[in-house]
Amino acid sequence: MNKRANVVTMKGNPVTLLGPEITPGMVAPDFNVVDNGLGPVSLADFKGKVVVLSAVPSLDTPTCDMETRRFNQEAQALGDKVKILTVSMDLPFAQKRWCGSAGVENVQTVSDYQTASFGQAYGVLIEGLRLLTRAIFVVDAKGKVAYVQTVPEISSEPDYAAVIEAVKKLL
Repeated sequence: MNKRANVVTMKGNPVTLLGPEITPGMVAPDFNVVDNGLGPVSLADFKGKVVVLSAVPSLDTPTCDMETRRFNQEAQALGDKVKILTVSMDLPFAQKRWCGSAGVENVQTVSDYQTASFGQAYGVLIEGLRLLTRAIFVVDAKGKVAYVQTVPEISSEPDYAAVIEAVKKLL
């Protein structure tokens, strides 16, 4: 397993990420996660759509909460040719509770808690913590990575405008 040090920090402290560095132009790796009802979800389920994969440490933290709510708002304007997934290690039951209390209906939350399949495939699994770092991947309708944003400080929000611009270029 690849180890990548000094890519991101958590509250100023460097953490090591496990897995490969994903770059634009690569074929997007498939993954196996579960939805809020414990049903299987993979990238292949969204073939033919532009997919935004938003990796976050935990929905129960302020930045992840803000980020997922923001993408929920953006999803309405992007239409049905775009699917936005928020991926975390939170248990599916916690994700379902959070979505209900936050009123999130346009973003699908999925959990990587079982096997860390997504975290390892996309190189965003934090060694020793079993959490995902904050990163965004935009995958085109043909399954290629079109855009990657790894947020340097985990507690910071991503550049939403850059993500939305990358999505709109694919529509």
